[in-house]
Amino acid sequence: MRKDEMKMDKAAQQAEGLRTKQSAIKFVVLIGLVSLFADMTYEGARSITGQYLAVLGASATVVGLVAGVGEFIGYGLRLVSGYISDKTRQYWMLTIIGYMLNLFAVPLLALVGRWDLAAALMILERIGKAIRTPARDAMLSHATRAVGSGWGFGLHEAMDQVGAMLGPVIVAAVLYLKGGYETSFGILVVPALLAITVLLTARYFYPNPRDLEVGYPKLNTKGFAQVFWLYLGAVALIAFGYADFPLIAFHFKKVDIAPDQWLPTLYALAMGVDALAALAFGRLFDRIGIAALALGSLLTAWFAPLVFYGGLPYAVAGMVLWGIGMGAQESIMRASIAEMVPIDKRGTAYGIFNTGYGVCWFLGSALMGYLYDVSLMFLVVFSVVVQLASIPLFLKVRRRLTA
Repeated sequence: MRKDEMKMDKAAQQAEGLRTKQSAIKFVVLIGLVSLFADMTYEGARSITGQYLAVLGASATVVGLVAGVGEFIGYGLRLVSGYISDKTRQYWMLTIIGYMLNLFAVPLLALVGRWDLAAALMILERIGKAIRTPARDAMLSHATRAVGSGWGFGLHEAMDQVGAMLGPVIVAAVLYLKGGYETSFGILVVPALLAITVLLTARYFYPNPRDLEVGYPKLNTKGFAQVFWLYLGAVALIAFGYADFPLIAFHFKKVDIAPDQWLPTLYALAMGVDALAALAFGRLFDRIGIAALALGSLLTAWFAPLVFYGGLPYAVAGMVLWGIGMGAQESIMRASIAEMVPIDKRGTAYGIFNTGYGVCWFLGSALMGYLYDVSLMFLVVFSVVVQLASIPLFLKVRRRLTA
């Protein structure tokens, strides 16, 4: 009789585990759809904000300053919003507020006729993203542990990048049809409304995503382990040595590597590769752990020589590697956090991670812009060496986690 009861208990546990996994997958897909529609909105807008500011009378200095300040605030504020999300446990509230600001600042650009107001809305859009990102990632981390952290975050990143491709295409189509900048911003209210609708739907069906978590990690809850800071150092090296696309596009334009209309196509290619790489590296992460990041760094560190020293075929190959690197960074870098941070501190951890990553990306981009003017060889060597330097740190993190 006892054996029969044990079998029934085991079957019940398996059924419950299957239901949890199915619910987790549905939650990841819902949040992925939110990101898809959200990226259509603000990535579509970001493809024309520089030109729009110029049309409104802003100088090149203002355009650069708005972009720099927006990104800096957008990353720096995540440190605060992540901490607040853990202290208040209001993950959904912060996520919804952040998306509201992030998305509806975009169609409002269609209504302003002055560059200073447009600049304020662009910065507000970045602030909204900063508010919602750590809280959203903390909720995602609960669901992804049920389906595999790497695969879950990889799927989310893949859906995110589909939106990042579609948004600029929609804007380009509107401009091609002579719709103008105001019409382009205005039409983006449609994906913005779809994103909010799906977000509220997810909130209704999954009011407490923590219930989706399986196998809480047995970690010290008093603070972050040393391995987390070691990991952050490795991530900082990747961010510091990764050339941003505007610098790559500047080089392509300067050396006339392809007609102007081809440059967005190269970026779209990289975004498509990004989506596929996120899925592939997500699966790989679930099998070999942090070593997947070391492998990704070894592979993608060589994009710089290809994009800065070759002709068009080499540039295409370099953009493929660049896209692979972005896919790995945006998926398994986030997935790793859930493996080494206490469940009650993930919002703070994602805030620290995003802030550190963003600040190092900002400083690295500024330095590489300077190196480009000094010597192209210095730039390429710097990019390759700094990225390769992250590999020993990733392997050390892997040994610590295994131990």
